[in-house]
Amino acid sequence: MADDLLKKAQDVFEGQIDFEGQRLAELITTILLSVTGLFAFLVGYIQQNIYITLWVGLGGAVITFLMVVPPWPIYNDAPEKWLPAESSIAGVGIEVDGRKIN
Repeated sequence: MADDLLKKAQDVFEGQIDFEGQRLAELITTILLSVTGLFAFLVGYIQQNIYITLWVGLGGAVITFLMVVPPWPIYNDAPEKWLPAESSIAGVGIEVDGRKIN
C-alpha cells in the first residue's frame, strides 16, 4: 500500500513531459510573459504608479508559473516510444571494418 502511494506521489512530482510539451511550455511562457509585461507597463503608465506596474507584472509571472511549471497532462500528449533496453555487456553489436568487437 505504501509503495502504491509512493509511486503515485512520484508520478505527480516527477513532471514527465514530452518534447512537444516542452515546446508548448516554452511558447506559453514567452507569450504570457510578453503580454503581461506590455499590460503591466500600460497600466502603470496610465495610472502613473510604479507599484501597480510591479504588482501586475508579479501577478502575470505567478499565473505563468501556475500554467507552465506543474506537469499538466497537455504537456505529455505525444510521449516518445523508446527502444527496449539491450544487454549491458560492453562491445555487443559493435563492428569496426566489418569485424565484430567483443
